[in-house]
Amino acid sequence: MSRPLTIVADDYGIGRDTSRGILDLARDGIITGSVMIVNCDDAERASREWLDAAPTADLGWHPNLTLDRPILAPHLVPSLVRPDGTFWPLSKFLARACLGKIQVADVVAEWQAQYRRFVELIGRPPALVNSHQHVSLFPPCDSALLQILGAENARPYLRRVVERAPVIARIPGARIKRTALTLLGRRAARRATANGFPGCDWLAGVTDHECVADERFWHRWLGNIGPTGSVEICCHPGNRDETLIGRDCDAGVGLLRRPRETALMRLPTFKEAVGQAGLKPVRPSALHGWKLGGP
Repeated sequence: MSRPLTIVADDYGIGRDTSRGILDLARDGIITGSVMIVNCDDAERASREWLDAAPTADLGWHPNLTLDRPILAPHLVPSLVRPDGTFWPLSKFLARACLGKIQVADVVAEWQAQYRRFVELIGRPPALVNSHQHVSLFPPCDSALLQILGAENARPYLRRVVERAPVIARIPGARIKRTALTLLGRRAARRATANGFPGCDWLAGVTDHECVADERFWHRWLGNIGPTGSVEICCHPGNRDETLIGRDCDAGVGLLRRPRETALMRLPTFKEAVGQAGLKPVRPSALHGWKLGGP
């Protein structure tokens, strides 16, 4: 039997050209879902374009604490922002979290505002949720996300950031990062399952920017993912988008990654890799009845 595969493009709404690249993949049936950053300047335009296109893919929320400005006034979430009112970048955010300088009340307030902004833009609750740069795996953000979804009586598909140890060993790229995320992700996955949130057993696709230069990138990933359990592909496609320079990437390899991922997903070899791994693409919202068999 084929196993479910969700193909989720992160960062819809981050920039016009990125958003359009993601929407084109959704229109063409290549991705099965995407998640939107609602506090970025392109979010309102991107949400209208998604609703007008009505692709056969789910749209969800990408809770964010490390890019651009908060939805709330900076003085209402002081532990989350720099003196200029923008979010701390990831490295500074994680350092502050480790030192106990990120206040859970600020996280809850900002993410509650982002959740409600998503509903305002799309007209319904998100079908799926995963956090930008995986910050929901780190305290105090882990408890904050479940608190918000519980208060909204929402049970969206939640990403499980979990890889098997043999997969980390066999697939090059970001191994230290992937190991750390999996250690945190196993705990988060258990909590999500205990609270009734659907999600896939295993995650594929987290790696360094340079790794997507390999045309057999997806064969390498899906060929090593293992024979059991459902799988989510985490991807970051998009068209070339110079508005991301200095916000999300540099002007070199980082800027090239998204169009390169888009090109790889459009190759016949992507569909071949999916089929050879015994996987069947489905929308995340279709997994509410799937029995988890992983962590």
